[in-house]
Amino acid sequence: MTLLSSFKRMPAISPPRPPSLHAGGALCLLFGLAVVGCSSTDENTQVNVPGGGIVGAGDLTGTPQPGQQWSVSDAGSSSEIGKNRPKMSDAAAGPYQKGMQAFVAGDLARAKQFFNEAIQADPKAYQAHYSLGVVQERLREEAALNSYKQAFAIIPDYEPAIVSYALLKARKGQTSDADTFLAQKRGQLPKSAALLAAHAEVKSLAKDTGNAQKLASEALKINPDFKPAMVVIARDHYRARRIDLALYALQAILDGFEPVNENPPRDKENAEALLLRALIYREQGNRAGAMDQFQKAIARRPDLVEARVQLATMLLEAGNADQAFPLVEGALRFDNTNLPAHLVLGDVYRLQSKYSEAKQRFDYVVSKDASLPQVHYNYGLLYLFAPSIQGMTPLQQVDAATASLKKYQELRPKDASDDSDELLNRAKLKRGELEAAQTAAQPAPATPPPPAPGKQPAGGAQPAGGGGAAQPPAGGAQPAPAPAPAPAPAPKK
Repeated sequence: MTLLSSFKRMPAISPPRPPSLHAGGALCLLFGLAVVGCSSTDENTQVNVPGGGIVGAGDLTGTPQPGQQWSVSDAGSSSEIGKNRPKMSDAAAGPYQKGMQAFVAGDLARAKQFFNEAIQADPKAYQAHYSLGVVQERLREEAALNSYKQAFAIIPDYEPAIVSYALLKARKGQTSDADTFLAQKRGQLPKSAALLAAHAEVKSLAKDTGNAQKLASEALKINPDFKPAMVVIARDHYRARRIDLALYALQAILDGFEPVNENPPRDKENAEALLLRALIYREQGNRAGAMDQFQKAIARRPDLVEARVQLATMLLEAGNADQAFPLVEGALRFDNTNLPAHLVLGDVYRLQSKYSEAKQRFDYVVSKDASLPQVHYNYGLLYLFAPSIQGMTPLQQVDAATASLKKYQELRPKDASDDSDELLNRAKLKRGELEAAQTAAQPAPATPPPPAPGKQPAGGAQPAGGGGAAQPPAGGAQPAPAPAPAPAPAPKK
């Protein structure tokens, strides 16, 4: 039996313009779905996303491709773990397999349905409980914790469920509960390298780097080839900003050391390690290296949402909206509430002149977190450059662009360097042009007719009080016509 890998929650990275907003967050260890084997499914199925709208399959084929890793071993992390586990019943295996197929296509709603059917057919199918938990976690459903708990209630040493339960608790901010839970479970399973590595991850999330490194090293003493512990060591160095040590640990995993025949790479296609090195390269300004590592991570693990969003962002920065589109569609199929993914998709739509769809994505993001600077920046671009937005006049668009860009400047990091001042100047000029055009389009007032000739009083005097119409001068000459109104100013260029 093997397990289908689940996603890792990474620091959120915003789409381009301005520089990415790299929020500190968890680079989390999480195993995934148990798998009996996969076959093709309908990759053309569209799925709904929150806030309205749908996404297609992106670059997902619905069938595992050569070199892709949709699963990890279901075996225990040491020789004492994972013995004599019951087989899933034939009645449950059918719907379970359909759930796996739906997952590979990124159709989480159908995957959830089929895993529930497998559980109904065989309530003791611990893999189905666990796989249901993975899907529920991606769908942000509170029931995920209970599904994980059901799996390790059936099989007390089922490490993937124990690890996932603890790490989900930690990601919810309950690191103390996760710590206590893992300490208890480690007492029951003292030879579990997986629980030690998970405990190291929880310590790292709690910024206890000393114990994180210690626990991960203990896991490697039990199982020197346990890859998740190696990645935890690198990830903890990264969180603690020991970038050189993180790169050194990643080199040991991905490249090895000279002479390579004596010090070979421990896992040269490890998708989590590739993703972490890509993030570091991007921070260091190594765009080519970062894009290469993101691409390799996605090729290995198509469900890695963070790698998809990061690579799509970099493609957008290079003006490649069409290449970014399938990546971010795939990201939203595996994590449909991922705000950076919605921002990227909105910007893709904007560049594809799909302005209503772009606004729909930005509206969803701001409804969930209006404090994100990037969404206001993206609104500014949309309002400023879209030829028209439904329900808005050109002047309303310019004013909305100005307000959005100013809001962005209020929320952005104080040391941010970007082009928002230039965009505000463009908005100001555009407003002037629109006002001038409106003035020029107004009809000029008609020239008033000359006053009718009137009878002059005796002696040629004007009527008393000066309230009458002006009279022609002596000699019968007509009065000069009133001056014509000045022409409207030409529109500013």
